Amino acid sequence: MASMVPYHFGIRPMTSWLDAFDDLANMANSAVTDAAFPMDVEDAGDAYVVKAYLAGVSRDEIDVELNEGRLSISVNVEDKEEDKDKNYLAKEFTSYSATRGVYLKDAATEGLTAKLADGVLTINVPKFVEKKNVTKISID
Repeated sequence: MASMVPYHFGIRPMTSWLDAFDDLANMANSAVTDAAFPMDVEDAGDAYVVKAYLAGVSRDEIDVELNEGRLSISVNVEDKEEDKDKNYLAKEFTSYSATRGVYLKDAATEGLTAKLADGVLTINVPKFVEKKNVTKISID
Protein backbone atom coordinates (compact mmCIF):
# COMPACT_ATOMS: atom_id res chain seq x y z
CA MET A 1 0.00 0.00 0.00
CA ALA A 2 1.20 3.49 -0.75
CA SER A 3 2.37 5.74 2.01
CA MET A 4 -0.14 8.48 2.63
CA VAL A 5 0.62 10.82 5.49
CA PRO A 6 -1.88 13.64 6.05
CA TYR A 7 -0.41 16.76 7.51
CA HIS A 8 -1.98 19.53 9.48
CA PHE A 9 -0.27 21.36 12.30
CA GLY A 10 3.14 20.01 11.37
CA ILE A 11 2.42 16.28 11.36
CA ARG A 12 4.12 15.33 8.09
CA PRO A 13 7.52 14.57 6.69
CA MET A 14 9.76 17.59 6.31
CA THR A 15 11.38 17.84 2.89
CA SER A 16 12.97 21.25 3.42
CA TRP A 17 13.34 23.84 6.14
CA LEU A 18 10.69 25.96 4.37
CA ASP A 19 8.09 23.33 5.29
CA ALA A 20 8.39 24.46 8.91
CA PHE A 21 7.24 27.95 7.90
CA ASP A 22 4.27 26.47 6.00
CA ASP A 23 3.28 24.55 9.11
CA LEU A 24 3.51 27.65 11.29
CA ALA A 25 1.34 29.58 8.83
CA ASN A 26 -1.23 26.78 8.84
CA MET A 27 -1.28 26.78 12.64
CA ALA A 28 -1.68 30.56 12.76
CA ASN A 29 -4.50 30.52 10.20
CA SER A 30 -6.37 27.80 12.05
CA ALA A 31 -5.86 29.35 15.47
CA VAL A 32 -6.89 32.88 14.51
CA THR A 33 -9.82 31.98 12.28
CA ASP A 34 -11.77 28.84 12.77
CA ALA A 35 -11.95 28.63 8.98
CA ALA A 36 -10.06 25.40 8.32
CA PHE A 37 -12.19 23.22 6.08
CA PRO A 38 -12.78 19.48 6.43
CA MET A 39 -11.05 17.18 3.98
CA ASP A 40 -11.30 13.46 3.11
CA VAL A 41 -8.56 11.43 1.40
CA GLU A 42 -9.44 8.09 -0.15
CA ASP A 43 -7.10 5.49 -1.62
CA ALA A 44 -9.06 4.32 -4.67
CA GLY A 45 -6.49 1.78 -5.86
CA ASP A 46 -4.88 3.42 -8.88
CA ALA A 47 -5.54 6.97 -7.67
CA TYR A 48 -6.24 9.10 -4.62
CA VAL A 49 -9.54 10.95 -4.32
CA VAL A 50 -9.32 14.07 -2.17
CA LYS A 51 -12.52 15.88 -1.18
CA ALA A 52 -12.48 19.31 0.43
CA TYR A 53 -15.75 20.69 1.75
CA LEU A 54 -15.85 24.35 0.72
CA ALA A 55 -19.45 25.56 0.95
CA GLY A 56 -19.85 29.11 -0.34
CA VAL A 57 -16.36 29.27 -1.87
CA SER A 58 -16.00 30.07 -5.59
CA ARG A 59 -13.47 28.63 -8.04
CA ASP A 60 -11.56 31.93 -8.12
CA GLU A 61 -10.95 31.72 -4.37
CA ILE A 62 -9.31 28.26 -4.48
CA ASP A 63 -5.71 27.37 -5.31
CA VAL A 64 -4.64 23.72 -5.69
CA GLU A 65 -0.99 22.65 -6.10
CA LEU A 66 0.89 19.37 -6.20
CA ASN A 67 4.58 19.78 -5.37
CA GLU A 68 6.78 16.70 -4.90
CA GLY A 69 3.90 14.63 -3.55
CA ARG A 70 2.49 17.39 -1.37
CA LEU A 71 -1.06 18.32 -2.38
CA SER A 72 -2.06 21.72 -0.99
CA ILE A 73 -5.49 23.31 -1.13
CA SER A 74 -5.59 27.00 -0.25
CA VAL A 75 -8.68 29.14 0.11
CA ASN A 76 -8.71 32.94 0.20
CA VAL A 77 -12.21 34.35 0.75
CA GLU A 78 -12.82 38.09 0.60
CA ASP A 79 -15.89 39.72 2.14
CA LYS A 80 -17.13 41.74 -0.85
CA GLU A 81 -20.31 43.04 0.69
CA GLU A 82 -20.64 46.75 1.40
CA ASP A 83 -21.45 47.24 5.09
CA LYS A 84 -21.97 51.01 5.15
CA ASP A 85 -25.77 51.12 5.25
CA LYS A 86 -26.45 47.94 7.19
CA ASN A 87 -27.27 47.66 10.87
CA TYR A 88 -25.96 44.22 11.84
CA LEU A 89 -26.92 42.72 15.18
CA ALA A 90 -24.31 40.03 14.58
CA LYS A 91 -21.88 39.54 11.71
CA GLU A 92 -19.82 36.37 11.61
CA PHE A 93 -18.73 36.28 7.98
CA THR A 94 -15.37 37.91 7.43
CA SER A 95 -12.52 37.54 5.00
CA TYR A 96 -10.31 34.56 5.74
CA SER A 97 -7.73 32.25 4.27
CA ALA A 98 -6.98 28.64 5.08
CA THR A 99 -4.67 25.94 3.75
CA ARG A 100 -4.92 22.19 4.12
CA GLY A 101 -2.84 19.51 2.54
CA VAL A 102 -1.79 15.92 2.39
CA TYR A 103 1.45 14.21 1.47
CA LEU A 104 0.91 11.52 -1.18
CA LYS A 105 4.16 9.64 -1.59
CA ASP A 106 3.39 8.10 -4.98
CA ALA A 107 1.30 10.89 -6.57
CA ALA A 108 1.72 11.28 -10.33
CA THR A 109 2.17 14.72 -11.84
CA GLU A 110 0.09 13.98 -14.93
CA GLY A 111 -3.61 13.25 -15.29
CA LEU A 112 -4.75 15.28 -12.28
CA THR A 113 -8.34 16.53 -12.33
CA ALA A 114 -10.28 18.84 -10.04
CA LYS A 115 -14.01 19.58 -9.95
CA LEU A 116 -16.03 21.93 -7.74
CA ALA A 117 -19.70 21.00 -7.41
CA ASP A 118 -22.23 21.69 -4.66
CA GLY A 119 -19.57 23.06 -2.32
CA VAL A 120 -17.31 20.00 -2.61
CA LEU A 121 -13.94 20.19 -4.36
CA THR A 122 -13.02 16.72 -5.65
CA ILE A 123 -9.44 16.14 -6.79
CA ASN A 124 -8.36 12.91 -8.49
CA VAL A 125 -4.63 12.27 -8.17
CA PRO A 126 -3.36 9.27 -10.16
CA LYS A 127 -0.68 7.16 -8.56
CA PHE A 128 2.76 7.02 -10.11
CA VAL A 129 3.35 3.64 -11.67
CA GLU A 130 7.01 2.78 -11.61
CA LYS A 131 8.04 1.44 -14.97
CA LYS A 132 10.35 -1.46 -14.65
CA ASN A 133 13.03 -1.71 -17.27
CA VAL A 134 13.05 -5.46 -17.52
CA THR A 135 14.60 -6.98 -20.57
CA LYS A 136 14.29 -10.65 -21.35
CA ILE A 137 17.67 -12.09 -22.29
CA SER A 138 17.77 -15.23 -24.35
CA ILE A 139 20.42 -17.84 -23.65
CA ASP A 140 22.43 -19.15 -26.59
